Amino acid sequence: MRDSRDIIIRPLISEKTTDMMENNKYTFVVSSRANKIEIKRALEDIFDVQVKAVNTVNLKGKVKRLGRFPEGKKPSWKKAIITLAEDSKPIELFESR
Repeated sequence: MRDSRDIIIRPLISEKTTDMMENNKYTFVVSSRANKIEIKRALEDIFDVQVKAVNTVNLKGKVKRLGRFPEGKKPSWKKAIITLAEDSKPIELFESR
């Protein structure tokens, strides 16, 4: 069994994902080898919340021009969109000071 912090890499913060937070949906970059059950357990362990659903998307790395080299490839990665249960507390992604 892998550690929860190895499965959840980082939160994905953008304008779209910030709007989704109002509907109890949070987006994370996760390990590409993790499945939905492992992602759910890791989030419940790290943030102490109740997860209602987990949706995952595998994203292919883009081909980019890298300096003097004709082209290179960005790495492929996996995104997980988490829906929390209605009675669950929200995840604090930003530290309030």
